[in-house]
Amino acid sequence: MSTTITERIKEKKENDIRNEGQDEDMELPVFQLATILHATDNFSLSNKLGQGGFGPVYKGKLVDGQEIAVKRLSSSSRQGVNEFKNEVKLIAKLQHRNLVRLLGCCIEGEEKMLVYEYMPNRSLDSFLFDQTRAKELDWTKRFRIICGIARGLLYLHQDSRLRIIHRDLKASNVLLDKEMNPKISDFGMAKTFGGEQTEGSTSRVVGTYGYMAPEYAIDGLFSIKSDVFSFGILLLEIISGIKNRGFFQPEHSLNLIGHAWKLWKEGNPLELAAESLGEGFTLSEVTRCIHISLLCLQQNPEDRPPMSSVVMMLGSEIKLPQPKQPGFLLERTALEMDSSTSKHDSTSVNEITHSILEAR
Repeated sequence: MSTTITERIKEKKENDIRNEGQDEDMELPVFQLATILHATDNFSLSNKLGQGGFGPVYKGKLVDGQEIAVKRLSSSSRQGVNEFKNEVKLIAKLQHRNLVRLLGCCIEGEEKMLVYEYMPNRSLDSFLFDQTRAKELDWTKRFRIICGIARGLLYLHQDSRLRIIHRDLKASNVLLDKEMNPKISDFGMAKTFGGEQTEGSTSRVVGTYGYMAPEYAIDGLFSIKSDVFSFGILLLEIISGIKNRGFFQPEHSLNLIGHAWKLWKEGNPLELAAESLGEGFTLSEVTRCIHISLLCLQQNPEDRPPMSSVVMMLGSEIKLPQPKQPGFLLERTALEMDSSTSKHDSTSVNEITHSILEAR
């Protein structure tokens, strides 16, 4: 036992030496562990907001009253201190009103934590897929959320210092502030590119079933257009209030994409709209958003519009091209549907245990 204690003391000293004097290089505040412990009441269960593959997230309140969300990275992470700091600095450079803001980090001993602004309304999925809370999202709010997500994604793809592909855009990764403004979060699976590079490939596919583009899920090919496909899924979910994963209609065995495409071809796209949209929405605006979603979901990545065009389409009355058949236009048997709905809807393909921006 004494040997183990000695080894731990030695390891702590090595960590302290490694951490010492590097805080000034972080380009954002470095919180002391004692500050985090006090803010979260020693990571009390009552302050726990959620749990992901990376580790738990806790709500906290600083001495000055500011509320924070603390993402405590799993101790099983093999990421070193220097790598963690480099990635934190990269995330810190992402400043946009529709991205969750990183306030700082904490690195002490084996602890590595990210400190974010706190989002009081939690995630978009907690509203969309709850029959009671969905009524709080009328069409005006939903359209504002759609436009905000589109602008945030455009910033990642085009306007940030590096071109960033999120690779895990979904309803649970869109957080809502107190005014219900959307903020894209969780860059644990993101890829960054420099210069004019816009695509890449991987033998290790990461992301969430139900949101992945066909070329990525099948061949490991990802690009800004694979994010566009995920946005198309998210757009359908916001309009319909229905999860793409686990969708089932007794009349047919199509998934949500197939159902939307069927209604579009039949000339009845508005049947997709959720009852919770209320009565004050403009039919043409909802129809236009369904049209845009189908453009984003086209099988061939080259046919999908870039986010710059999507933002323009959402904010104007320009004529839209006719969409081609979507990707992942699946038909499933009732037995397969029963099997899929038994799985958790946010299951990720990967086993990543920390939030990083992964440079290529």
